[in-house]
Amino acid sequence: MRHHCIRAITAAGVALVVLAAGCAKKTTHEEASTELPFTHMSADSLHAQMARFAPVEISYDETILSAPEKEALAKLVQVSRIIDEIYLRQVWQGNIPMRNELMKASETPGPNQQLATDLYRFFKLNAGPWLRLENNQPFIGTLAKPDGAGFYPTDMSKEEFEKFVAAHPDQQDALTGYFTVIERAPGGDLKAVPYSVEYADLLRDASRLMNEAADALTSDTAKSELGKGVDYTTLAAFLRSRAAAFESNDYFQSDMDWMDIRDNIIDVTIGPYEVYEDNLFNYKAAFEAVIAIRNPGDSQKLEQLKSFLPAMERNLPIPNEYKNPHRGTDSPVAVIDVVHAGGDIKAGVHAVAYNLPNDEKVREAKGSKKVMLKNISRAKYEKILVPIANIVLDPNLMDHIDFESFFNQSLMHELAHGLGPGRIKLADGTETTVNLALQTLYSPIEECKADVMGLFNNQYLLKQGVITQEQLHRQYAVFLPGLFRSVRFGLHEAHGKGNMIQYNWFKDQGAIILDPATDRYTLDNDKMGEAAKSLTRELCLLEAKGDYKAAEAFVDKWGNVPPEVERIVNKLNAIPSDIWPDYDAHFSTTAK
Repeated sequence: MRHHCIRAITAAGVALVVLAAGCAKKTTHEEASTELPFTHMSADSLHAQMARFAPVEISYDETILSAPEKEALAKLVQVSRIIDEIYLRQVWQGNIPMRNELMKASETPGPNQQLATDLYRFFKLNAGPWLRLENNQPFIGTLAKPDGAGFYPTDMSKEEFEKFVAAHPDQQDALTGYFTVIERAPGGDLKAVPYSVEYADLLRDASRLMNEAADALTSDTAKSELGKGVDYTTLAAFLRSRAAAFESNDYFQSDMDWMDIRDNIIDVTIGPYEVYEDNLFNYKAAFEAVIAIRNPGDSQKLEQLKSFLPAMERNLPIPNEYKNPHRGTDSPVAVIDVVHAGGDIKAGVHAVAYNLPNDEKVREAKGSKKVMLKNISRAKYEKILVPIANIVLDPNLMDHIDFESFFNQSLMHELAHGLGPGRIKLADGTETTVNLALQTLYSPIEECKADVMGLFNNQYLLKQGVITQEQLHRQYAVFLPGLFRSVRFGLHEAHGKGNMIQYNWFKDQGAIILDPATDRYTLDNDKMGEAAKSLTRELCLLEAKGDYKAAEAFVDKWGNVPPEVERIVNKLNAIPSDIWPDYDAHFSTTAK
């Protein structure tokens, strides 16, 4: 009943939007700034928001692929588009009818067709009618983005959920689990519905295509065409087990299989992973997909770093009782060029890397995999980071800015996600995990931890002779414009808030210095190292103890935006905040 009511209201609302567009009298370019009630911003303002994303055409070398690989890749791109559909439902139940109405309006000739086209394209980029770079302010309609996204009843409060879980301990795992949505049963009680049921229609199609892709890569004909030394057995095993997980709603085995994938040209990540979209509890995992071409040379070069993970864990600046020596050390690193991305990973702000899976049982058994999106990273470096560095840094530091340092910073960030507290014991003896204990505070604290621990671990690599002092200083130089790049995403976003904690901490420690005469920053390299160590310690202890109130007080104290940051961020207005990838350059949008 809840879904039916939302969809009916939304469809009517969008129809009103389209009608309002059709009734607009002023449509010339000169009059484009006329206020448009259905968008709640002028056409000029809409275009200004769109300009915050730098267009990037995503391409790859098709000539390196055999016929079976091309066939499998095309099927997997179709899966990625299905993941987009699932994710739209997870963001908000009204997304699908609104998207359909906007698409229809964009295809209808008339004076407002271009406006409808812009709204449709921007809706797809933001995965809904909310500006992800503006604290989710609506740009279509007036509805505030639900904190619970599409995972919970819109009339359910956080307190109601917690009270219901406490009263029904036998249902706690299902209610708080990653892979269920919460609905109201007849009579008003809450109930957990598995993803396998909620999204059955779309998951069925995705499963079929994934099995077909696996068959395309492992048939006798494929083996003869792929040639000696090319073996897609482990990738096919993952595709089949993940397809089975879509039906069973049990993702453990397929996560284990994903960790076993060996080096192949095609690289795939598909499934429900990150919990950022659930702004009520950070419990529910959003679907995403990354279909890519692996770069074996870069991957092999970075693989050597995984051997240092156990030593990095032992080197953490916290008491031994809080360290996590039991996590698996099989932690591969993959460097990829993205061919197609779907779902959560590209909504508004596109990820440059990820560290998966998030299941602590899998991490303890096999570690985690670090995946670096090299073509996405390079686009952000060229179009965003370098222009920011030119404005915020002392000119003498610009010769320390290079793509390799930016890329390696992302790598060290992802490696750090696999280190530190995971399963913890609270003061009252309760055994839990960090994310369950810290709830919505987990994301900003964990993202902040990964950044500063990455810098701290670079000091360890220096002592081991893996990097030079010059390379360490380059990492420090890239760090500061990286803070400003991330904080522009907004304090509501985990990376942005985490970066403000770092800014305030490092400035308080004298590691970063703002020259009042030039309004540019310099660094004290010695203090950078000490600040990275002390903040790593504070964040790891917050996670190890799982004290929500202490974590809240820490974030409130260090996560604020000082006046000078607001002033300098305003200087960056002409620089795009993120990229707008075109993933259809090589694949028709009408392909089925």
